[in-house]
Amino acid sequence: MGPAHIIDRLRMICLGFPEAEERETWGEATFRIRDKIFVIAGVGDDGTVGCSLKAYAEQEALLARGEPFYWPPYVGSKRWIGIHLDADTDWDEVAELVEDSYRSTAPKRVIRALDEAG
Repeated sequence: MGPAHIIDRLRMICLGFPEAEERETWGEATFRIRDKIFVIAGVGDDGTVGCSLKAYAEQEALLARGEPFYWPPYVGSKRWIGIHLDADTDWDEVAELVEDSYRSTAPKRVIRALDEAG
């Protein structure tokens, strides 16, 4: 699974939420709800694919688990978590973490609509 395919898989998860959109910022794919970022994804110089997302309650526990989780530069101090993505990625877990990040970013009205639809 190449980097483009991995980013596409993450993109499908992120854009599956109401009002979610993608914008390139800092040379990375950023996924947003009303201009607020809930996931940042990109390919490192070494070809590894990763994403960063909000993980307020789970940050310490995920970091304690180690790989594929890591302290992301710039946003780690804001309770975000980094995840290395590859062929062995647990996509169900990634989807849950993306949803948590989305829910912590989206307005309450959007969350209510999501809950009512689901």
